[in-house]
Amino acid sequence: MFPNTNPQTTTKVVDVLSKGSTGIIVLPQNPTVDAIAAATSLYLGLIKAGKTVNLVCSSPIQNDLLASDKIKSNLSVGGDNLVVSFPYADGSIDKIDYNIQGQFFNLTISPRPGFPKLNPNQVTYSYTGGTFDFIVTVDVPNLNSIGSLYLENQTMFQSKNIVNIDRHLTNGFFGTVNFVNKTSSSTSELILKTLQSMQIELDKDIATNLYAGIASATNNFTAYSVNAETFETVALLLKNGAIKKTYKPAGGAFQNTFQQSHVNPTKSFNPAPSVQPAFEQRTGGTIDVVEKGSAAQTKEGSPAPQDWLKPKIFKGGGLV
Repeated sequence: MFPNTNPQTTTKVVDVLSKGSTGIIVLPQNPTVDAIAAATSLYLGLIKAGKTVNLVCSSPIQNDLLASDKIKSNLSVGGDNLVVSFPYADGSIDKIDYNIQGQFFNLTISPRPGFPKLNPNQVTYSYTGGTFDFIVTVDVPNLNSIGSLYLENQTMFQSKNIVNIDRHLTNGFFGTVNFVNKTSSSTSELILKTLQSMQIELDKDIATNLYAGIASATNNFTAYSVNAETFETVALLLKNGAIKKTYKPAGGAFQNTFQQSHVNPTKSFNPAPSVQPAFEQRTGGTIDVVEKGSAAQTKEGSPAPQDWLKPKIFKGGGLV
C-alpha cells in the first residue's frame, strides 16, 4: 500500500515495539490534527497490545479526538516513588516532619509564621522513578521540533531506542529506526501500516481517529497527494467502523473547493441606464388642445389642407 516503504523497516519497527513493554509516544509542539490522530491511534493500539505507554507533547492540546485527553506535558511513565506536590512560595515552609501512628504514616508540613497554611485542594500526587524501553516520535521532522520535552531531557533521548514515524520532506532520520515515507498523504496512514504490521486489530475508535487524520491532512481528500492507496485506506477504516466527519484543515476553517460569486445583499444594485428614445416624449392632451396647437403652427407656415385632421383610409391601391 505504501510504495516507498521498505518492508524491512516495518519489521524493525515491530521488533522494537514488541520487545519493549513500556514506552513514550512524542508529538511535536503545536501538532496538526493528523499528528494528534496518528499518535492517539498508536497509543490506543499499543494499549490494546498490553503495553504501558504515555502520550506527551510540549504544547497544550485542545482536541476532541479520542484519547487526546491522555496527552501529558512530561516524560514520566510512573514508577514506585510517590511525589506530593503543592504550590510553594520561597520561605513559606517552616519545617517538614513525619510520624507513624499505628499503620498510618503522617507527613506534617508546617508553614512559616505570616504565610498561609497549605490548601489541601491544591495538593497533587504522582509517581516517578519509572523507566521506559522505547520512544516513538510521530510527525516529528527533527528532535528540536519536539520543544522543551526534548531540550530539557536530551540525555534521556540519547539513551533510548527511537522509532521515527514521519512523512516530512525535511525529516532528519534521527531515529534508531526510521519509518519515513515522504510521499504519503498523511502520517495517519503510516500509523495504520504500523498497527497492521503488529497485527493489532482495528476498532471503531482507532479507525475514527485515523480517518480524521487523513481527512484533515488531505483537506477532505482534495490534496494533490491523494491517490488510489489513500482511498483504499479510507475504505478499510470505514469498514472497521470509522465515523465520518468534516474536519478543518491546518490553515483554518474549511474552504469550499469551488469559488462561488454572489451578490452582496447589503450593497445597492445599480442597473445599467436605460436607452432613451431619440424622439421627445410628450404628455397627452385633449383633442381640442391638439387642434388649436396645430392650427397655430399652420398660421406661421404654409397653409395646410382642410381635410388634414380627418382620419385617413389606406387601401391596396393607395390613399382614399
